[in-house]
Amino acid sequence: MADNLPLSDYIRNRIRTVPDWPQAGVMFRDITPLLSDPKTFRILIDIFVHRFMDERVDVVAGIDARGFILGSVIAYELNRGFVPIRKKGKLPFETLTEEYELEYGSAAIQVHSDALDPGSRVLLIDDLIATGGTMQAAVKLLRRLGADEVMPAVIIDLPELGGSRALAAAGTEPFIICAFAGH
Repeated sequence: MADNLPLSDYIRNRIRTVPDWPQAGVMFRDITPLLSDPKTFRILIDIFVHRFMDERVDVVAGIDARGFILGSVIAYELNRGFVPIRKKGKLPFETLTEEYELEYGSAAIQVHSDALDPGSRVLLIDDLIATGGTMQAAVKLLRRLGADEVMPAVIIDLPELGGSRALAAAGTEPFIICAFAGH
């Protein structure tokens, strides 16, 4: 425990909420305070590492962009390689693309076609699950590359938006540190 709080509460209490960003009615959950404080950042990374250190993880994948920050450090701590899953058009080599729907439109993500060995067990990291579209698209990409198992993990869940339920219903139960009500 940190500051006599369960670790999930410790992390949750350090996430900044920015009202009406990027648009009116949205409560943006800002993780930069978690990253800027050395103690909190270490606790955050340790939560993920301790959860997955006894799992057979072959590679850690991170979703553009906050998943890169977390995923690369977690990969280092687990002594595994790191695979970036990027927004469309950002990777220089042959890629696979997966399109998905957002709350306010559509988007696409990509991964290098040689990013995984078939049968890999992949720890998939991002900061937040809202509607789950990005995470579901990333899971599909990794499976198309031959991943045997994909283990999604995030700091924040917004359960009212249904993304974590959709992932679980699809057979990919996410590891979640904390949840917030609303958008």
